[in-house]
Formats: sequence, C-alpha cells, structure tokens
Amino acid sequence: KPPGAEAKGGGAAPPLPAAVIAMAPGRAVAAFLLLLSPLLPAVASAGLSGYFGTKSRYEEVNPYLVRDPLSLGPAAASRLPAACTPLQLRALLRHGTRYPTAGQIRRLGQLHALLLRRSPAADACPAADALAAWQMWYEEGLDGRLAPQGRRDMELLARRLAARFPTLFAARRRLALASSSKHRCLQSGAAFRRGLGPALSLDGDEVEVEVNDSLMRFFDHCAKFVALVEENDAAMCQVDAFKEGPEMRKVLEKVASALCLPVQELNADFVQVAFLTCSYELAIKNVTSPWCSLFSEEDAKVLEYLNDLKQYWKRGYGYDINSRSSCILFQDIFQHLDEAVEESKSSKPISSPLIVQVGHAETLQPLLALMGFFKDDEPLRATNYLRQAHRKFRSGRIVPYAANLVFVLYHCDQVKTSKEEYQVQMLLNENLMLFHHSNETISTYADLKDYYKDILENCHFKEECELPKINITTVDEL
Repeated sequence: KPPGAEAKGGGAAPPLPAAVIAMAPGRAVAAFLLLLSPLLPAVASAGLSGYFGTKSRYEEVNPYLVRDPLSLGPAAASRLPAACTPLQLRALLRHGTRYPTAGQIRRLGQLHALLLRRSPAADACPAADALAAWQMWYEEGLDGRLAPQGRRDMELLARRLAARFPTLFAARRRLALASSSKHRCLQSGAAFRRGLGPALSLDGDEVEVEVNDSLMRFFDHCAKFVALVEENDAAMCQVDAFKEGPEMRKVLEKVASALCLPVQELNADFVQVAFLTCSYELAIKNVTSPWCSLFSEEDAKVLEYLNDLKQYWKRGYGYDINSRSSCILFQDIFQHLDEAVEESKSSKPISSPLIVQVGHAETLQPLLALMGFFKDDEPLRATNYLRQAHRKFRSGRIVPYAANLVFVLYHCDQVKTSKEEYQVQMLLNENLMLFHHSNETISTYADLKDYYKDILENCHFKEECELPKINITTVDEL
C-alpha cells in the first residue's frame, strides 16, 4: 500500500520519512515494513516468548491472563477444608516489567551502530537492512526503570490477590508495604497499592512504602556472596564456558550470517542483547520486534539456557552462599507467622494480616533455592545442555516479571488435633505449590516449621555472610 493508506486491522500506516525514501529500494521496503511492525499483533514473538528467562512476561506463566487479566485461573479454588479462615498473607513480589539496564542499552547501541555502518552498496541483506532502519528508542536514562506495563502488572496482581483472599483485603485491614530502594520496586509497590482501589481503605487513605534493603536486597549486605560470587569472575566459569561452547557458536554464526557481518565482529553478549531486545519489545510494547526474526525456537532454547546458567550459579544452587544469604528473609517470614499464631491463640486481632514486599528476581530465586524448590538431580553446567532439556530450574517459569511468592496462614475449625488448627499454603505466581515433606498443597504450620527447623534455628545471616579469614582466590569451597 502507498504511504498513508489504511493498514490491515485499521489505523493509518505511518508516512514514509524522507530518510527512508532516500534509501536504496530494498532498504526502503525493509524500513517501511519495520514502521508497520507496531501495528502487527504480537503473535508470541514467533514462538520465542517461552524462552526469555528472567525477562519473561508474567503471562507466559499464566497464559489465561492474556484473555482475561483478572481471571483467577482454572485452579481458582484453593482446595482448602471448608472450615479454614485466612489469618495472614505474606507476599514477596518481583517488580513489574522494566526497561533494559543502561549496560544493555549501551550494548544494543553498539550492535545497532555496526548495522548502520554497513555500506548501502553492500550485498542485499534484508535482516541487516530492516534492523538498521529500526529506531533505537532506548536511552540510557531508562536504566531498568519500571515501564507502564510494569505498573499494570502490579495493579492487576493486587486486584487478583484481593479477589482470591477477600476477607484479608477487606476494608480497614492493615497493609504493611515494603520495598527495595530501587525505583522500579518503589513504583511497583505504589502501583500494587493503587490496584486495591479506593474501596479498600486498608486502615487509611495512603500507605507508606517502607524501604527495607536488609530483607529485599540481602545479597548486597552479604560480604561472602559479594566477594566470592558477585565480584568474582571465576564464579561464572560455567556461563563463560557455555558462551564459547558449540551451541552458542552455532547461534552466533547463524546471526552473523543473517546480518551479513563477519562472525568475528559479533560475540555472545551481542547475540544475547539482540535476543533480549526481542523480549523487551514484547513485554514493554506488546509487539513482535524485528530483532526476533534473527532467532529460531532452537536458538531461543540455547539462549534461555545461557540465562538460566547465570541464574543457577549466581542466585540458585550453584553455590551454597547464594541461598544461605536469604535465611534472614526466610526467618522473618516465619517470625511474622509465629506472631499471628500467638495472637490468634490469645484471641487478639492479627496485627499484621497483610504484608507485601517488593524486591527482585534476585530476592525470590535464592529464597526458593533455600527451601529446596526447582532443584535438578544434576547441576546445570556448560557441557550438559542437552541433558538439561527438561530441567526444573527454568528462571522464566520461576521469576518472570511480577513473580510472586505468597504464604497464607489459616486458622481451621472442626479439626481432630490441635496441631491441625493452624495450616499454611504457598503460591508461586498464583499457583499452589506442593510442599516437599507432604507432597500436598497444604501443610500444618507445625509440620512446615519442623521440616525447615535447621534453617530456622541454625542459618544465621551474620555468620553465613562473614568472609573467611584466609585469602581465597578460588570458589572451590563454595
């Protein structure tokens, strides 16, 4: 169609800028198609969207939300005994959809500049031409800030939790709202509160968001983790080895060929940022980005594994200190549950019926590892990609944007023993989790405490995070 004609699906196509008209015919067509791309539906980003790891949309975990953002899902009933009443809800949230970090934006700018430097007289290269015409709209000032979609993520999550637990979110119930000091988390907390709406006064018109980095960013305060994992290049040896391995080499050569670039001008980081740009455009704008065209589903699986390797060795089971550093948060959860049980036994009102805390993927992942969830029989390594095809540890399923881990404490009447009076459920991303000790979705509070007795009694943040006195140059002992 000529510029300005109606695009399929309604809405006028954008007029061709002069810069596009001045291009060689092949490039002009590629650029015009690119200008139309926001008008095209995001058809699951060409089958790649299930492999975006920690940059995944929340809807990848709960696809029914695409149709109805307020749906409680097919398993809406909590399968609780009829005589149980929720006493306390503790929700740990990852912030909503965010923009790329400044470092990722810089790297994308470098890759885009490579494509812009290609000679217009060079051989026809549709992918490179289309991406050269793509507008680089990300600016370093966006640096990981919450996107408008991220606010919607939080508002909708708040509404669904309130619908799932109406008695806890009833008017005049106290909400304790805390957050990491990062702007995206503070804004996510405010958006969550907004999602509850004016009808839920929750003990006052405005709820202050308390900054609590000691719980939401415990990893920053753990000297052993910072020195031996965060700032130790050797700790990521499996990630680095996979970047140089045969699977990544194959993806690298394919992308270089598609972009008509010498393979030595690209590296794994450039390929990864191109793939992440595909994920950002879907999550932030709900469009299928032209960057997605560089990758097949098989490529996406390789790049997902690269992301998961990093999460595994930096935040998961790779080193004990990753999860042990979260015991301060784990114990705080149980201290509040204990307090609610004692208040209930004394027939006092529950002082903290609702505790909502907003942190990061790096807050949730170590905590879930501490509790033993998503642990594979074999560690994730650079050399076992194929054997890990059906791994449990898939960060996009565990900690997508707006990921949430919810503990719900219940008081139950009509029980046979006093131990059954207080029971607990855990939900991850609004889906009930099976407890390890019972393989059930509900546990007596006493049994749950007993199962985690060692962590509750013997995992002390100060001692866990203290750096050994000897000078350590390797991470073997981790």
